[in-house]
Amino acid sequence: MDGNSDKRLGKDRRGQPTPAISQYTFFGRRKDFRRKAEQQKGGYVDQYSSVLFFFLVLIVVLNILDAFFTLMILDLKGWEANPVVRSVIDLYGTKFWIWKFSIVSFSIALLCLHSRFKLVKEVIIGISLLYFAVVFYQIFLLIHI
Repeated sequence: MDGNSDKRLGKDRRGQPTPAISQYTFFGRRKDFRRKAEQQKGGYVDQYSSVLFFFLVLIVVLNILDAFFTLMILDLKGWEANPVVRSVIDLYGTKFWIWKFSIVSFSIALLCLHSRFKLVKEVIIGISLLYFAVVFYQIFLLIHI
């Protein structure tokens, strides 16, 4: 093979690229990109890795723990440091976790869809580490209150 093996022969058969959500989202087979240019550019795939699934589920679980520990800290006369979450708690009371879970779950779905683009995997790992830090801090507070 020569150095031009990454180039397509002839015209691309598709009129436009596959959209982020299509019939292939659930029934497609594409797990990775074959061409180096596609790997560097990023794009959408049909199937995602188990490592990505682990990190996304981890974020959701840590989000639930964060909400649960926040409620415990508030019951012990603590206060919420995040002004956005504090205002949602003021509006919805103990049901703020529904809002929090919905926002984080929607964001996780978007991150999953875009996980093959540059820096998105790093963002997912960063969010996981940030949530770990928050949850461990809350555990520390609960132990020392």
